[in-house]
Amino acid sequence: MAKAIWKGTVLAESDVYETVEGNIYFPANTINKEYFSDSDTHSICPWKGEASYYNVEVKGEVNKDAAWYYPTTKDAAKNIEGKVAFWRGVEVSD
Repeated sequence: MAKAIWKGTVLAESDVYETVEGNIYFPANTINKEYFSDSDTHSICPWKGEASYYNVEVKGEVNKDAAWYYPTTKDAAKNIEGKVAFWRGVEVSD
């Protein structure tokens, strides 16, 4: 079972996930959406495509762009399309 935790709060939890480049990607339906808000940030990966980001808010603290996902991936990354990964102090374990 993989979990993503920030400030003692479980952001995502699933026994089905993908690991790519050392990052665990959670299915979108396994994140606790009440902690997420859309960010205007985007980035480009040459082989995955354009990533979008979420801000995470727990107990009044905001972790800007702490989660990312690829709404539409390039062919080589279809296994993570729409799945959510974390960084910026979010603890992820499997």
